[in-house]
Amino acid sequence: MTPSVGVVIPTAGGRPARLRAAVRGVLAQDYAGETELVVVADGAAEDKIAEDVADALAPRDAHAPRVRARVLPNRLSPGLPGARNTGIAALSTELVAFCDDDDMWLPGKLTAQVAALRAAGAEFAACGIEVEYGGRRVPRLVGRDRVTKDDLVRSRMVMVHSSTYLFRRGGLWADESAPGGQNEDWDLALRAAKRNPIAFVDRPLVRVRWGASHYATRWADRIAGLEWMLARHPELAVDPRGAARVYGQLAFHHAALGRRREAVRWAGRALAARIGEPRAPLALAVAAGLVPAHAILSALHGRGRGI
Repeated sequence: MTPSVGVVIPTAGGRPARLRAAVRGVLAQDYAGETELVVVADGAAEDKIAEDVADALAPRDAHAPRVRARVLPNRLSPGLPGARNTGIAALSTELVAFCDDDDMWLPGKLTAQVAALRAAGAEFAACGIEVEYGGRRVPRLVGRDRVTKDDLVRSRMVMVHSSTYLFRRGGLWADESAPGGQNEDWDLALRAAKRNPIAFVDRPLVRVRWGASHYATRWADRIAGLEWMLARHPELAVDPRGAARVYGQLAFHHAALGRRREAVRWAGRALAARIGEPRAPLALAVAAGLVPAHAILSALHGRGRGI
C-alpha cells in the first residue's frame, strides 16, 4: 500500500504570500497516497493563518489529489522545534514531511522521495534543492543517492534541508532544547543518519528561499546553536574538516558581533584543525573591519551557499 504522509508547516506569521505558496506546493504534488497538512501557528494569530491557508486552498484543481488541511496553535515550547513537534503529534500518518513557510515543494517531490525511502528500506529521506536569492536560483545536489553520518559530520550539507525531510513517524522528534531553534534540523538529520543512512533523491525538488528567514542574522543564537551541537555530538570536534568548519563559523559569528578577541581565537582553532579552512580569513576580515558580515553573507547566498 502507498503510505500516508503528514506535512508540517510551522509559521510565525508575517509572510502570508510565501505561506500560501508553501501550501500550494504541497497541494500540487501528484502523490497517490493519503496526504494530510498541518500548519502550526507559532506565536502568530491563528485566525489570520487560517485565512491564509484557506486562500491557498481555494483555487483547487478538481483533478488534484485530495489533501486534508488544518491549522493548529503551537502547544509545546515556543519556537520552531516545538511547532514541528506539535505538528508531528497531531498526525496519525505513516510518514512525516517538513516544509518551512518560506520554501516551496516542486512537482514530483513527494512521489520521488517516498519511492526512494521504500526502495532503500530507509527511515529518513531528503532531496536536492534550488536556492533562490536575489533573483537567482542555484541548484545544490549531493551527487549520490544516500547521505551518511560521516557526511553530516564533515559538512552541514545545506541540501539536506529541513524542507526536504521525509521520515517514518514515531521514532524522530525535533529537540526543543536547541537554543533559539538553531541547528535543530541538522541535529535531527544527524541523529537519523546515526541510525541508518539517509535516502537521497539527487534532484532539486524543493525551492529554498533565502533572505526572509527569521533566523538569518541572529548571531548570538547561531553561536549558542553551534556550541549546543558540539556538546551533543562530540564527533564534530574529532573530524578535522568538520571541526574547522564549525570553528570557522563560530569565528565569523563572533566577528559579526564585534567580538574581535573571540573571533581571532576561534579562527586560530579553525586553522589549527585544517589549514585551508576558508571561513577563518573571512572571519578575520570582518573582525578587522575590512568588510561587513552581511556583505559576505550576501555574496555567498548569491552562489547558493552560506557561511
